[in-house]
Amino acid sequence: MKLLVVAATKAEFSKVFEHFNLPDENFIQFDKFDILITGVGMTATAFALGRHLNSTYNLVVNVGIAGSFDKNIPLGSLVNINIDTFAELGAENLDEFITIDELGFGNNTFKATYQVSDLLTVTGITVNKVHGNIDNITKIEQKFNPQTESMEGAAVFYACNVLQIPCAQIRSISNHVEPRNKENWQIGLAIKNLNYWLIDFINAKTK
Repeated sequence: MKLLVVAATKAEFSKVFEHFNLPDENFIQFDKFDILITGVGMTATAFALGRHLNSTYNLVVNVGIAGSFDKNIPLGSLVNINIDTFAELGAENLDEFITIDELGFGNNTFKATYQVSDLLTVTGITVNKVHGNIDNITKIEQKFNPQTESMEGAAVFYACNVLQIPCAQIRSISNHVEPRNKENWQIGLAIKNLNYWLIDFINAKTK
C-alpha cells in the first residue's frame, strides 16, 4: 500500500509533521506514504496534483478543516465526505444558478471511492469563497443541501476519479457556516482531532 496524504496547508496537520519528524517541505516521500501540501484553493490543489499524482498510489486521502452547514455536527468532529460538488462551476441566469452538468458541459459532483467507515459520512461542496452572507448561505443550502464546505475537496476527487485511484476526504469541523464570527471558531480543536486521527490512520495503513 502506497498512501498519498493531501492537505492545503502544513498548519492543518502540524502534529503529524512532529510525530513523523517530517522535513519542512511541500512534497515529502517515504516508502509507504507521501505528503503533499498543495496550497489553499482548488487551483493550487489541481496544479500540485498535476505534478505529483500518479498510478503508483493505492490510496489518496485529502485532509483538512472545514465549515459545516449542519449545526448538529459538533465543532471538532471528524467527518468522511462521501460526495463533493463544485458549487460555483456553471452560469448565472438572472437569479438562477445553472450548474455545469445542467449546462451539459461536464460533471460538477464527484464521489469518494474509499470509505472510512468509523466516521460520520456527509456531503460537501467545494468553493472559491467560503460563505459568510446569510442570503448566500440560504441559496446554497437550497441548491445543493450540503453539510460541509471546503476549498479543495472536489478537486482531489476529480483528479483521483480521472486516474482511477481510490480516494477519501476526511475533514475536521472548525466552524459552522454562518456570518463570519471568529469567536465561534474552534480551529485549534479541529486541527488537534484531525492530527490524532491522521497519525493513527497512517500507522494503520503503512504497517
